[in-house]
Amino acid sequence: MPVPVLGILTLYLNNHKYLEERPVYQKMITEGRKLGLDVYVFTPMDVNEKKQRIYAIEYDPKKGWTRRWRHFPDMIYDRCRIQKSARFTQLLQFRRRYGHLMFLNRPLRNKWTIYEVLSRRSEFKKYLPETHLFHGYSDVHQMLKKTSVVYLKPINGTGGRGILRVERMKEPSRYYIQGRDQQRKIITPQKIHVSRLGAILNSWKMKDTYLVQEGIPIKLPDGRVHDYRMLVQKNKEGIWQLTGIAGRVGAPRSVTSNLHGGGHAVSFSKMLDHWIENEETRHQVYRRVEKLGVEVASYLESQYGALCELALDLAINKNGEIYLLEVNPKPAREVFSQIGDSELYRQAIVRPLEYAVWLYGNRKKSK
Repeated sequence: MPVPVLGILTLYLNNHKYLEERPVYQKMITEGRKLGLDVYVFTPMDVNEKKQRIYAIEYDPKKGWTRRWRHFPDMIYDRCRIQKSARFTQLLQFRRRYGHLMFLNRPLRNKWTIYEVLSRRSEFKKYLPETHLFHGYSDVHQMLKKTSVVYLKPINGTGGRGILRVERMKEPSRYYIQGRDQQRKIITPQKIHVSRLGAILNSWKMKDTYLVQEGIPIKLPDGRVHDYRMLVQKNKEGIWQLTGIAGRVGAPRSVTSNLHGGGHAVSFSKMLDHWIENEETRHQVYRRVEKLGVEVASYLESQYGALCELALDLAINKNGEIYLLEVNPKPAREVFSQIGDSELYRQAIVRPLEYAVWLYGNRKKSK
């Protein structure tokens, strides 16, 4: 019986062909062998269309990383994140040309579209902070009349890049601005008069490419922000399941909690115990977030096609009210490694592989 082949589709981060998640791919290739799954890594740049071959990146414990020409895989696990580069254009061309192949996961739309799709359903709308597409300063001004903190986020942003936080101060007509630029660097916080806010926002060129989102009170006593990263994945029977949740605490002066931006991970139970005093409230939160994660994943799959995993970023206030900040279709797994839960980290890596084996077997049976 032939061994099923899974190709992990990714993108180089630069012209030197640097792969960001190489240690994760190494673990996936190793774990795949244990499951009877042949796994290799490739990018659209590695595809020879004339020969219909892929110059695959392989890993062997004895030889290390090597390359050789391979046939197209039986299944593709798309790990590509948005880039502003010619490499991303190549990816879009690859998806169009080879869309007939078996993908474990299809791309989702931008954050604004996902918000619109989820807000159509009453069971999700109650978990969504008020959000609008940014057209101009008046959008921010109107929201700041209702809430003291507003976040401005790129609709296609990742890793905390380009996010601004605007807070209405107690002093009349004064605002406090913090954020990160497109390279994730923390910009110098500043207090400004309301008369300057419009000009500052216009300088960021946000029109139709940014969200204006209600700020949720998530600052810890030391002033750092925190949120929660929840990973839901399909298991070896093709059923959506919660893999795990971890807390994330941002770096000092950071408006985001992203690990790549200097944040660190904390176990979910430890974070929640520290944040919410009432034990019953904490139990209710856990039950609700698990149900929310599975239902959101199932619904988005019904709207966009095949998915195998999603990360949900959540804010939880002191009263245990849950807010879904955004959905990430290409989740990292470092939060579970950082909290020291090696088994949870292993599950996060193995579940897409187990699902691939199940999917391959199911497709074989149906033919």
